[in-house]
Amino acid sequence: MGYRVAVVGATGNVGREILNILAERQFPADEVAALASARSTGDVIDFGDSGTELKVKNLEHFDFEGWDIALFAAGSEVSKLHAPRAAAAGCTVIDNSSLYRMDPDVPLIVPEVNAEAIAGYRARNIIANPNCSTAQLVVALKPLHDAATIKRVVVATYQSVSGTGKAGMDELFEQSRNIFVGDSNEPKVYPKQIAFNVIPHAGDFLDDGSTTEEWKMVVETKKILDPRIKLTATCVRVPVFVCHSEAVNIEFENEITADEARAILREAPGVMVVDKREPGGYVTPVEAVGEYATYISRIREDSTVENGLSLWVVSDNLRKGAALNAVQIAELLGRKHLQKAA
Repeated sequence: MGYRVAVVGATGNVGREILNILAERQFPADEVAALASARSTGDVIDFGDSGTELKVKNLEHFDFEGWDIALFAAGSEVSKLHAPRAAAAGCTVIDNSSLYRMDPDVPLIVPEVNAEAIAGYRARNIIANPNCSTAQLVVALKPLHDAATIKRVVVATYQSVSGTGKAGMDELFEQSRNIFVGDSNEPKVYPKQIAFNVIPHAGDFLDDGSTTEEWKMVVETKKILDPRIKLTATCVRVPVFVCHSEAVNIEFENEITADEARAILREAPGVMVVDKREPGGYVTPVEAVGEYATYISRIREDSTVENGLSLWVVSDNLRKGAALNAVQIAELLGRKHLQKAA
C-alpha cells in the first residue's frame, strides 16, 4: 500500500516540478492531490510524463485527514495558515518556505547531509526544506567537512531568476526582447534591469548591510552542517533562467589537497565532479538544467590561507534547491519512519 500525497502550490514553478519528480522517481503514492488557491481550482495539470492528469483542488477547503504527506510549495503566508492545519490532521508537512527553517522543533533537512535529524519531525509533524542556494552548498561542503573540518566559508552566488518565481523569469524574457526591439525595459520585479546585467541584491536588506538571502545561507548552513562553521555570503542575481552557481572558498582546520578533495567528492552522494583543467572542462547552468546532481568543478588549492580550497558549484535550483530535495525528504520519511509502502 502506498501513500496519499498532497502537493500545495501545485500550479507554481516548484509545485509543478514536485509533481514531475514524484512521477519520475515513481514515488509510492496511491493518490496525489494537486492543491492551489481558489483561482486555480478546477484547472487540469499533468502529473509529470505519466500520462495522468490532476484536477486542481481548492486548498482552503481541503481536508488533510487521512493524507500521509503534504509537500508545501506556496510561500510562507500559505504555510503559516495551512501547514499547522495539515500537521494537526496527522499529515506530515514538508515545507519549502522559509517559515519553519530556524524553528528549533522543526528539522531542516538535506538527505545527503543530515538524514539522521529527520527524527525530530515528530515534535511538530513538520519538516523544513532549506533555501535553494544553501541546499547545493551543503551537499558540496559535507564530505569535505567530514574529511578535514571546515573553519570558514566565503561564497558568492550567481542565482537564476527562477529563484524569484515565474515573475522573475517573465521579466528577464521581456526585458531581453524589449532591448533587442528598442522598447521600454523598466524593471518591475527587480530593483534594476536584470537582462544583460547582474544585481548584487537578493532578498531584503538587514541592518548590518547583508540581505536576508545571505543571512539564510549563514544560519541554515550552521543548523544543517555545523554551528561552528563561519560563513559569509554575497548573493547575486544573474540573467540565467534556471540553475544557481556558486564560487566557494573554504578554509579547513586540517590539511587537504585539491586531489584529495576531488577524490572525496567523486564518491559523495548527490555530487557529480566535472573538473578538467581545460576550456569547457567545467559545468555551467545550461548543462545542469533538469539534472538531479550538484555539479562541482574548478577544484583548486588556495595558497592565501594555510588549508584552503576553492571550487565552483552548480545545481538546478528548482530541483535540488527545492522540489527534488522535498521529494527526497519524503522518500527518507517513508523508508525510516512512516513505513507504509510495500
